[in-house]
Amino acid sequence: MSRLEKAIVSMVEVFEGYATKDDKNRQLSVTELAELMKKELASPEFHGKVEPAVLQEAMTNLDKNHDGEINFREFSMFLATLARGYYRASNKGKGNKGKPDKPE
Repeated sequence: MSRLEKAIVSMVEVFEGYATKDDKNRQLSVTELAELMKKELASPEFHGKVEPAVLQEAMTNLDKNHDGEINFREFSMFLATLARGYYRASNKGKGNKGKPDKPE
Protein backbone atom coordinates (compact mmCIF):
# COMPACT_ATOMS: atom_id res chain seq x y z
CA MET A 1 0.00 0.00 0.00
CA SER A 2 1.16 3.53 -0.71
CA ARG A 3 1.64 6.05 2.12
CA LEU A 4 -1.56 7.82 1.12
CA GLU A 5 -3.55 4.59 1.09
CA LYS A 6 -2.17 3.72 4.52
CA ALA A 7 -3.16 7.17 5.81
CA ILE A 8 -6.72 6.72 4.53
CA VAL A 9 -7.05 3.24 6.06
CA SER A 10 -5.62 4.52 9.34
CA MET A 11 -8.08 7.42 9.43
CA VAL A 12 -11.04 5.06 8.97
CA GLU A 13 -9.71 2.56 11.51
CA VAL A 14 -9.17 5.24 14.16
CA PHE A 15 -12.71 6.55 13.70
CA GLU A 16 -14.25 3.09 13.80
CA GLY A 17 -12.13 2.07 16.79
CA TYR A 18 -13.57 4.84 18.93
CA ALA A 19 -17.06 5.12 17.39
CA THR A 20 -17.85 1.48 18.14
CA LYS A 21 -17.50 1.84 21.92
CA ASP A 22 -21.23 2.42 22.42
CA ASP A 23 -24.49 1.57 20.67
CA LYS A 24 -24.11 4.37 18.10
CA ASN A 25 -21.24 2.85 16.15
CA ARG A 26 -21.40 5.33 13.28
CA GLN A 27 -20.94 8.41 15.50
CA LEU A 28 -18.42 9.68 18.02
CA SER A 29 -19.91 10.91 21.27
CA VAL A 30 -18.24 13.76 23.14
CA THR A 31 -16.70 11.21 25.51
CA GLU A 32 -15.38 9.07 22.66
CA LEU A 33 -13.94 12.11 20.89
CA ALA A 34 -12.21 13.27 24.08
CA GLU A 35 -10.70 9.80 24.55
CA LEU A 36 -9.59 9.70 20.92
CA MET A 37 -7.88 13.07 21.17
CA LYS A 38 -6.18 12.21 24.46
CA LYS A 39 -4.79 8.90 23.18
CA GLU A 40 -4.21 9.64 19.50
CA LEU A 41 -2.74 13.16 19.81
CA ALA A 42 -0.36 12.32 22.61
CA SER A 43 3.08 12.74 21.06
CA PRO A 44 5.03 15.84 22.12
CA GLU A 45 6.12 16.32 18.51
CA PHE A 46 2.55 16.66 17.32
CA HIS A 47 1.50 18.96 20.15
CA GLY A 48 4.42 21.19 19.28
CA LYS A 49 3.25 21.49 15.68
CA VAL A 50 -0.45 22.18 16.15
CA GLU A 51 -1.29 25.34 18.01
CA PRO A 52 -4.04 25.14 20.65
CA ALA A 53 -6.05 27.72 18.69
CA VAL A 54 -6.15 25.38 15.68
CA LEU A 55 -7.36 22.53 17.87
CA GLN A 56 -10.04 24.72 19.44
CA GLU A 57 -11.16 25.95 16.01
CA ALA A 58 -11.52 22.38 14.83
CA MET A 59 -13.50 21.37 17.90
CA THR A 60 -15.80 24.37 17.64
CA ASN A 61 -16.58 23.66 14.00
CA LEU A 62 -16.89 19.88 14.17
CA ASP A 63 -20.55 19.24 14.81
CA LYS A 64 -21.93 20.73 11.58
CA ASN A 65 -25.40 19.25 11.96
CA HIS A 66 -25.58 20.17 15.68
CA ASP A 67 -26.67 16.73 16.83
CA GLY A 68 -24.13 16.54 19.65
CA GLU A 69 -22.16 13.78 17.93
CA ILE A 70 -19.46 13.57 15.30
CA ASN A 71 -20.10 11.51 12.17
CA PHE A 72 -17.35 10.36 9.80
CA ARG A 73 -17.76 13.36 7.48
CA GLU A 74 -17.33 15.75 10.40
CA PHE A 75 -14.37 13.70 11.69
CA SER A 76 -12.63 13.82 8.31
CA MET A 77 -13.05 17.62 8.23
CA PHE A 78 -11.52 17.72 11.73
CA LEU A 79 -8.49 15.77 10.52
CA ALA A 80 -8.11 18.11 7.55
CA THR A 81 -8.07 21.08 9.93
CA LEU A 82 -5.41 19.40 12.07
CA ALA A 83 -3.36 18.57 8.97
CA ARG A 84 -3.48 22.21 7.81
CA GLY A 85 -2.35 23.39 11.23
CA TYR A 86 0.49 20.88 11.26
CA TYR A 87 1.51 21.87 7.73
CA ARG A 88 1.55 25.59 8.58
CA ALA A 89 3.59 25.01 11.74
CA SER A 90 6.03 22.74 9.92
CA ASN A 91 6.62 25.32 7.21
CA LYS A 92 6.95 28.46 9.32
CA GLY A 93 9.96 30.44 8.25
CA LYS A 94 10.49 28.43 5.08
CA GLY A 95 9.75 31.38 2.84
CA ASN A 96 6.29 31.33 1.36
CA LYS A 97 7.23 34.80 0.06
CA GLY A 98 4.64 36.50 2.24
CA LYS A 99 1.71 34.86 0.51
CA PRO A 100 -1.17 34.13 2.89
CA ASP A 101 -2.89 30.76 2.90
CA LYS A 102 -5.66 30.44 0.36
CA PRO A 103 -9.13 30.91 1.83
CA GLU A 104 -10.83 27.64 2.74
